[in-house]
Amino acid sequence: MNRSYPFLVLAAVGLFATAPVLIDLAPYESTMGLVQKIFYYHVPSAMVMFLSALVCGVASALYLFRKNTAADRWASSAAELTVVFGLIVLVTGPLWARKAWGVWWQWDARLTSTLLMWMIFAAYLLVRRFGGPGAEKLAAAMAVFGMANVPFVYVSVNIWRTIHPTTRVVPTLAPGMRGVFWFAVLAFMVLLALLLPLRARLGARREELEELYLMGDEGE
Repeated sequence: MNRSYPFLVLAAVGLFATAPVLIDLAPYESTMGLVQKIFYYHVPSAMVMFLSALVCGVASALYLFRKNTAADRWASSAAELTVVFGLIVLVTGPLWARKAWGVWWQWDARLTSTLLMWMIFAAYLLVRRFGGPGAEKLAAAMAVFGMANVPFVYVSVNIWRTIHPTTRVVPTLAPGMRGVFWFAVLAFMVLLALLLPLRARLGARREELEELYLMGDEGE
């Protein structure tokens, strides 16, 4: 195991243990009050979802065009994390929306495109699991398509009229909120840096075990 892993574990634990305290001390937003503090989990998890989707797409492209099996493992690992962090986004978003907008869900550009992107990566995992021979290449093509949706999802709130805040919210945060927000972003990034290589390593060990199992069958 990489020697940096214990430090990443300690860093992730320390960051996530400290984040709730800082979020509690952060000033309240003038119109939404307490519920606005979901922002410190919702937006960083969305940023990590985008990043892991990009990693999945790039690794899948390397697998498609260069037959790089290690890249395929990283793609599969990143897809799983995209789905996990995307689920956090899709749960925290409606919780926030119900209080801020009075509804759980609106079929506007940002919300709908985020859901569709999440469904693409969930479908990627299903294809890999149940698609049969050649499923890895089909899933890789899906991941490249899913990655292409990332910039579309990001800019959708700036192109179409939507009740979702635009991308200009973060630069305009009050000083007391800005530092807490970037601290939360750092916590989620460290968590991604910890989980992604661990999941890829687990995939490599699983492949080695399957090879040994096949060798045992051939020996018989």
